[in-house]
Amino acid sequence: MTTTSATTTALTHIAQLVTNDPALGEGPLGLIRDAAVVIDGDRIAWVGPSGKAPATDNAVDAGGRAVLPGFVDSHSHLVFAGDRTEEFNARMSGRPYSAGGIRTTVAATRAAGDDVLRANVARYLAEGLRQGTTTQETKSGYGLTVEDEARALRIAAEQTDEVTFLGAHIVPPDHADDPAGYVDLVTGPMLDACAPHARWVDVFCERGAFDGDQARAILTAGAAKGLVPRVHANQLGHGPGVQLAVELGAASADHCTHLTDADIDALAGSETVATLLPGAEFSTRATWPDARRLLDAGATVALSTDCNPGSSFTSSMPFCIALAVRDMGMTPDEAVWSATAGGARALRRTDVGRITPGARADLALLDAPSHVHLAYRPGVPLVSAVWHKGVLV
Repeated sequence: MTTTSATTTALTHIAQLVTNDPALGEGPLGLIRDAAVVIDGDRIAWVGPSGKAPATDNAVDAGGRAVLPGFVDSHSHLVFAGDRTEEFNARMSGRPYSAGGIRTTVAATRAAGDDVLRANVARYLAEGLRQGTTTQETKSGYGLTVEDEARALRIAAEQTDEVTFLGAHIVPPDHADDPAGYVDLVTGPMLDACAPHARWVDVFCERGAFDGDQARAILTAGAAKGLVPRVHANQLGHGPGVQLAVELGAASADHCTHLTDADIDALAGSETVATLLPGAEFSTRATWPDARRLLDAGATVALSTDCNPGSSFTSSMPFCIALAVRDMGMTPDEAVWSATAGGARALRRTDVGRITPGARADLALLDAPSHVHLAYRPGVPLVSAVWHKGVLV
């Protein structure tokens, strides 16, 4: 496809338009049938019935297909080198595997040159964009030295605005005998070097990684430097991560697989988004998060890919939508909302995840008459066109 240089463009004859604004259409998705959207520059200028669309410089006939907001992928780990094919193959084949997991990726990432890391980030961002992802968060966390973490964030920030400092991913082997010293490094020199390149601070709060006290120290230090907290929480078992996320006003608690009633109540009574990452459960055969329980309690839920080389090597938001509907108790409408507006909430963005006047012109055209086909036809590449910041890509 080619881009257009026209100032305004109308997409007309849209069978179903997902606006994510109930004031504009039916239900929570704000569905408009036989709809049109007008793009002016990088913004949405108008939405409404196709027959009432204003005149524009250019027109695209959607041909009775569905349009929805570009996906907002609010959790990924794209700055890395190497892969862990052997680890995945062993896990799926029921064989023991003794290699180092995250440490394997850390070693490969430290050894890689900037150009390799930069090309990898670009590759996975492009992969996601082809599948409709127009806003992408990504993290550091595979360097775990001052120099390598800062390098990862600089490279990420060249290609996305949503960059997260995750120096507290694991305690690296060179600090295995001094985890307290590593926390001091993360909250001191590493944070000083990394904060200028990031918007967020994250920590893997889990048994075997960082406990509640360590996580609190790291997130508090990050907040003091102007970074907003988000937390890897309650993935592998019950723990303090969700409660800590809510207490510190984190934008999101991510994974949320093992939750008590108190955890769910805390999320439901807060602005902290529960970000669910079904690709991780798919790739590790772990317990599925119970999205139904969270939604019924009133918590805000986002869906994300968790794209990383170890536990969820997918960049496909449509795939995660299908998993959420099939295995996590979500309806197709809820899953689509969570992959668009929910992700925007998790990133505290109001300009993406919706198709409303003034929003950024990020849209995905499906080769299907309804957004429900994302779950109804799993594995089929339904995204046939993407507009990112008003440009057809």
